[in-house]
Amino acid sequence: MIELSSTIVTIPVFYFFLGSIVLPFLPKGNLRALLTIMVPFMSGFLIWHADQGSFLTVQLSQFSLEFMRVDKLSIIFGLIFSIAAFISSLYAWHIRDTVQQIATLLYAGSAIGAVFAGDFISLFIYWESTTLASVFLIWARRTEGSYQTGIRYLIIQIGSGVILISGIALHYSSGNSIVFSSLTDGGVQTWNAGVWLIFLAFGIKCAFPFLHNWLQDAYPAATVTGTVTLSAFTTKMAVYCLARSFPGTEILIYIGAIMTIFPIFFAEIETDLRRVLAYSINNQLGFMVVGIGIGTELSLNGSVAHAFAHILYKALLFMSVGSVLYRTGTSNTSELGGLYRTMPYTMIFCIVGAASISAFPLFSGFIAKSLILDSAAKENYHIVWAFLVFASAGVLSHSGIKIPYFTFFSHDSGKRPKEAPVHMLCAMGITAFLCLLIGVRPEFLYFLLPYEGKYEAYSYSHIITQMQLLCFALLAFVLLVTCKVYPDEERGINVDTDWIYRKFGPSVINFILKFILTVWNEIRRGGKISIDMIIKTLLHWFGPYGVVEAKLPTGRMVLSLAIFLGAVMGVTLFKF
Repeated sequence: MIELSSTIVTIPVFYFFLGSIVLPFLPKGNLRALLTIMVPFMSGFLIWHADQGSFLTVQLSQFSLEFMRVDKLSIIFGLIFSIAAFISSLYAWHIRDTVQQIATLLYAGSAIGAVFAGDFISLFIYWESTTLASVFLIWARRTEGSYQTGIRYLIIQIGSGVILISGIALHYSSGNSIVFSSLTDGGVQTWNAGVWLIFLAFGIKCAFPFLHNWLQDAYPAATVTGTVTLSAFTTKMAVYCLARSFPGTEILIYIGAIMTIFPIFFAEIETDLRRVLAYSINNQLGFMVVGIGIGTELSLNGSVAHAFAHILYKALLFMSVGSVLYRTGTSNTSELGGLYRTMPYTMIFCIVGAASISAFPLFSGFIAKSLILDSAAKENYHIVWAFLVFASAGVLSHSGIKIPYFTFFSHDSGKRPKEAPVHMLCAMGITAFLCLLIGVRPEFLYFLLPYEGKYEAYSYSHIITQMQLLCFALLAFVLLVTCKVYPDEERGINVDTDWIYRKFGPSVINFILKFILTVWNEIRRGGKISIDMIIKTLLHWFGPYGVVEAKLPTGRMVLSLAIFLGAVMGVTLFKF
C-alpha cells in the first residue's frame, strides 16, 4: 500500500483530480486561479522527469490495467497537454466560475491520463471523462443555444465512447489482448469488427469528414476561455490514439488529404471567426492524419511535431479572437475592423499565430509541416503531396490573412475597445514566444519526437518553395479583395453536412410520422364509418322497430333465438 501511494503521487493525473476536489473549498479569487495554473505546472515537471516504463498497474478480475505507460510518444503529448492547460488557465485567470475551473482541471487531467494509458479499458475511462468534463465548458455560457449545442456534443461524444467500448469488447472476445498498442499488423484486410469500431471511435473524435460537424457546432458555442481549452485536447487526443494504434494505415492518407481540403471553402465564406478557426482545426488535423497514414518514422515525427505546434498556435489564435470577443462582445468579421488602434498587443500576437499556422519560416508551423510534406514526397504520394500544398495555401488565406486582416484592419468598425487584460496578454505572450522559439530553434522540438533522426527544415529548397507558395497565396488574396471577388463579410448562416441530420433527417422523419399518422387516422375514420354502417344495418333489421320485429311475433322470435343458441351450444359441446 505504501508503494502504491508513493507511485500515485508521481502521476500527473493525480494532481488534476486532487485539484478539482480541493478547489471548491478555496475562497473564490486569485487563490483558486493560482491552483489552476500550479497543477499543470506540476504535471509538466513530473512528465519531464518521468522514467520510461510501466507504472501503476492494477489487476481487475482477469484484466491488467496499466494507468501509467511512459514512452517518448506519451511524454511529448503529455508535455504539450500540460503546457496547454497552463496557458489556458492563465488566460482564464479572471474566471470565478467554479464549474468552469473544475471542468478545465478534469478535462485536461483526463486527456493527459489518456495519453499515458497502457490498455484500452483505462483509455476508455479517460475517454469518457474528457467528454463529461468538456461539455460543461459549453454549458458554462448559460444560454439556450449553448445548452442545445452541449446536448448534441454530448450525444456524439458519448456515442464515440459506446462505439469504442463495443470495439474493445469485440476485439478482446476474438482472442486479442486489451493492451493499447498497434492494431495494424497484417493490414486492413485482417481487421476484425472490433478494430473497425475502434477506428471509427477514434475517427469521430478526430473529426473525420462527415463526422466533423460537432467541432464547428460546439467550439464556438463555448465560453471565451472554454474554447481555448477545447481546442487543445479532444482532437489531439484522437491524433495520439491513431498514432499509437493505426500507424501506417493507408486509408488514413486519403482521409487526411480530404480533411485538408474540404474545410477551406467553408472557412472562406464563414464570418464567425471562432467557426473559421474550428474549420481550420479540421484542415490541420488532416496533415497529422496523412503523416500517421504514411507510417514512416519521418512522417510520424511530422504528425507529432505538427500536433505539438498546432496546439500552441491554434490556442494563440483562439486567445486573440477570444480577447476581441471579450472586449467587443462579437467575433463576427462584419462587425469588426480597425481594432489595431486600441488592441495593438493582441494584434501582434494574432499575427504571430497567423504566421505560425501559415508555416512562414522562423515560425513553428514551418518546421513541423515540412516533415509531413517531405515524407509524402519521399513515399511517392505525389497527388497527396499536391493536396497538402494546395491546403497550405488555403490555410494562409482563411487563417493567416483573413483573421488578422478583417479583425484589426480592413474597414473601420468604429469600435475602440480596451486592450485585453494583462493575464490574457501574458498567456498570449508566452504562447507567441514558444511559437517563435520552436520556429527559430527546431531542435528543441525535434529532441522530444518519438523517433531519432536528423532533419534539416531550413534547407534552400524548403524555404524557397514555401515562400513562393506564401507569396502566391498573398497575391491571390490581394487580387480577390481589390477586384471585390472575395466573399462579402456579411452575417449569415452557412450550412455544412450537418444539414443532413439537422434539417434533412428531421424533415424526413417528420414526413414519415405525418404519413403514418395520416394513414392511421384514415383507417380509424374508415373503421368508424364501417362500424356505424353495420350497427345501422343491424338496427334496421333487428332493432325494436326493425323489419324483423314488424313481421314476426315476439314469441316466435324468442323461440328462434333459443333454437339458434341451442344449436351453437350443441356444436360447441360436440367439438370438445
